[in-house]
Amino acid sequence: MSDLLICEHCDTVYRRRPLARGEVARCARCNAVLERHQRIGLDAMLALVATVMVVFVLANAWPIMTLGLGGEQIHARLWGVIIMMWKQHSQVVAVLAAATLFFFPLCKMFALGWLLIFGRSGRRAPGFVSVMVVLHYIGPWTMSEVFVLGVLVSIVKAQMYFDVMPNIGAFAYAALALLITVFSSIDLRQLWDEIPAEPSP
Repeated sequence: MSDLLICEHCDTVYRRRPLARGEVARCARCNAVLERHQRIGLDAMLALVATVMVVFVLANAWPIMTLGLGGEQIHARLWGVIIMMWKQHSQVVAVLAAATLFFFPLCKMFALGWLLIFGRSGRRAPGFVSVMVVLHYIGPWTMSEVFVLGVLVSIVKAQMYFDVMPNIGAFAYAALALLITVFSSIDLRQLWDEIPAEPSP
């Protein structure tokens, strides 16, 4: 682990010191976060990734809600809603929903899993630097928590016209949003130090 910290926003250099539980190191010049105290190791992160993947499959395999009207029931799934938006000429919204609720979270979990499987053995995965760059850019675009809030609002409003029953998919997305919130508190930059590069021959 390097003894120095460099602010990625203003390039100010600091000497690293151990952080206490819950402590955050910030740049004195631009107030950007330099480093956070990490309570979770590589094994725990990999277990968390596996848990997120299981919940992610459940959230997409099961209906989010069931709408009942006149004895008929309609089961609403995420991809059913996305396809419906596409057919209703809302292609931009459909693409954004598919990207932020499915492809970006899936990409993030696969990328993290790839890095951590190799990292547990003390070596960097092939393409480590490129994958870390991808994780940096897609991080803000995983918006399952926003989707959960939207589902809750939709359930309340739909009850004026339909018999609405939340399904397993809605609860799975709520759990997924909580897990992603946990991930957001983890500074993935620690992987640069936790998984050091192999020395050049």
